[in-house]
Amino acid sequence: MEDNKEPQDQGSYIPNEDITASVPVISEEIKNELQFQNRLDLTELQYSVNKIKEEIGKVIVGQKNMIDMLIASLLAKGHSLIEGVPGVAKTITAKLIAKSLSVGFSRIQFTPDLMPSDILGTSIFNLKTSEFEFKKGPIFSNMVLIDEINRAPAKTQAALFEVMEEQQITIDGNKFMLESPFMVLATQNPIEQEGTYRLPEAQLDRFLFKIDVEYPNLDEEIEIISREHQLKERVKIEEITSFLTAAQISNYQKLVTQILVEEHLLKYIAELIIATRNNPFLYLGASPRASIAILKASKAFAAMSGRDFVTPEDIKRAAIPVLHHRVIVTPEREMEGVSSKQVITQIIETVEIPR
Repeated sequence: MEDNKEPQDQGSYIPNEDITASVPVISEEIKNELQFQNRLDLTELQYSVNKIKEEIGKVIVGQKNMIDMLIASLLAKGHSLIEGVPGVAKTITAKLIAKSLSVGFSRIQFTPDLMPSDILGTSIFNLKTSEFEFKKGPIFSNMVLIDEINRAPAKTQAALFEVMEEQQITIDGNKFMLESPFMVLATQNPIEQEGTYRLPEAQLDRFLFKIDVEYPNLDEEIEIISREHQLKERVKIEEITSFLTAAQISNYQKLVTQILVEEHLLKYIAELIIATRNNPFLYLGASPRASIAILKASKAFAAMSGRDFVTPEDIKRAAIPVLHHRVIVTPEREMEGVSSKQVITQIIETVEIPR
């Protein structure tokens, strides 16, 4: 009769008398070993991230995704393109990010008559010394806000290529290095077509993120109106306190580069990129710069979450804002209303997540 008994699970069975006896041993000796501890100390970084959000939240209602993306872009040493209709706080959010940091800030309003020298600077003849002296343009700053970037012609856009990629400017055979940290925040309006120029693919590829800003919901809209009513004569931007120095930002950026990424996750990123090149709905797939961008962005998201390692969720979170401005949908699918976001979302759902 005993041969018919089902075998007990030896791995999970503990006699009743041993349960109470073993609890004190686990809680005292093993609990500390099982407790999760980061390899890197991200406490200060997390505090600073939350502080930036808190400062911006004094003025901006909602738009949490945009704020997270901008902070991640800063930590990953990337640039961000913010796209949205007028009045959804694109420019003011970028200004508030800069205001919360104790770094150099300059704003450039792009117009059709803007010249490259208006951005980079120009050489001026000094009558006293009888020599040409280089007068630096507004691009020589830590954080540069470019408003309505698609209103400048191609030659002005091309002036940004070198500085955005290599953080340097070459003029008259002389090379000028920009100080770290350096970040370009650009805004554009997707609706207006008159007086605008389409950004070249090489320009778009230099932006880490393209952030689409949506309309606020009903509750957020009510909060916006209520705050404006209570503001009276106070200036919004004066509510923000600058607290983070350039040295601290540089240290955080170095810390983010040390975030751990397992080999199978590197393969996962590569598989996502390769899938964009083989997708029949896409005319142009993502470049290797895109895979590096996903890697950097996922590290930043992990650090912002207080983890010193990247998870597949970090990669999936970074994929759409990193990729959707770098790929081009085929004309046939575009006429059917298929967007690059839809294609990338489908690719993310198709590629197997590593476990």
